[in-house]
Amino acid sequence: MKIGKKIRRRSFLSGSASLSGLALAGCASTGEGSNETLISGKSASTLYKAMPDERFAIPAVNLNLVKQKFYRREIINPTSAPPGSVYVDTKNFYLYFISQDNKAVRYGVGLGRAGFEWSGKGRIAWKKKWPTWTPPDEMIEREPKLEKYSAKNGGMPPGLDNPLGARALYIFQGNKDTLYRLHGTTEAYSIGKAVSSGCVRLLNQDVIDLYNRVPNGAPIIVG
Repeated sequence: MKIGKKIRRRSFLSGSASLSGLALAGCASTGEGSNETLISGKSASTLYKAMPDERFAIPAVNLNLVKQKFYRREIINPTSAPPGSVYVDTKNFYLYFISQDNKAVRYGVGLGRAGFEWSGKGRIAWKKKWPTWTPPDEMIEREPKLEKYSAKNGGMPPGLDNPLGARALYIFQGNKDTLYRLHGTTEAYSIGKAVSSGCVRLLNQDVIDLYNRVPNGAPIIVG
């Protein structure tokens, strides 16, 4: 998803300085270690197979476009974030959902390009299946053709071409919508790259898995 405001290292709540106590331990290691396994021992082709029973049938992921290190995995928790929270490692393009027993589910993500990156703390205020996308005013100013998807016109309907994909998780600071999202994408090539305008994108199969794990109100840390 593309967001109109250019925000450089934006901080939520107490700011990025507060992240020091939640830093990744050993986050520089991006290879497949002995403590990393694909979820439930499933093969990558099974994890990323077509999902024809969704509201809009999701095609299988072309795994030739995704590096193996970005496949969904269960690992030992490499962060000090508490269970039930989400941690986004912007350096290595990983998102972690912290589970019990010192474990985490790790997903590969695409992030904001230069000038749109952000960091800090917030919460997942709510979640939505097959969301409508409404481009912000700043984006419409840059791309007038998007006016047809403005709020007054009802936004872009759900579907595979919608920038938010199959699921969206909405990041708030207190009671204020930050306009940042965790959301799905069909653009497998973008995982592991800085391509968006600030939002965190996951493969549709991964964002559905994440959606099913993360409760409303879960804390999110981006650093």
